Amino acid sequence: QVQLVESGGGLVQAGGSLRLSCAASGRTFSMSWFRQAPGKEREFVAVINWSTGRPIYADSVNGRFTLSRDNTKNTVYLQMNSLKPEDTAVYYCAGTRELGSGYNYWGQGTQVTVSS
Repeated sequence: QVQLVESGGGLVQAGGSLRLSCAASGRTFSMSWFRQAPGKEREFVAVINWSTGRPIYADSVNGRFTLSRDNTKNTVYLQMNSLKPEDTAVYYCAGTRELGSGYNYWGQGTQVTVSS
């Protein structure tokens, strides 16, 4: 069982930046970020493959968020720039054990609040 620990959430003004981290206790095939705003369903934000390091983004964050990984630390980073109030949500890190296995591991979530 891989444990995921997120950090880096907080309160920021619109237009500001935050960086989220997700540290994994073991290696996975890929790591993803999701978010869930109050009263809304959880939505996909971004994913990165450990091997290729190539991220894929949701349209809503493309060009503003950057997902990267540090293989030596089993940690992924979500750099969030030009934040908007609609980015306010609890952000979750998810790990995929192997291709096609879905999201096998989840972190506890970290709150991001963007004030207008």
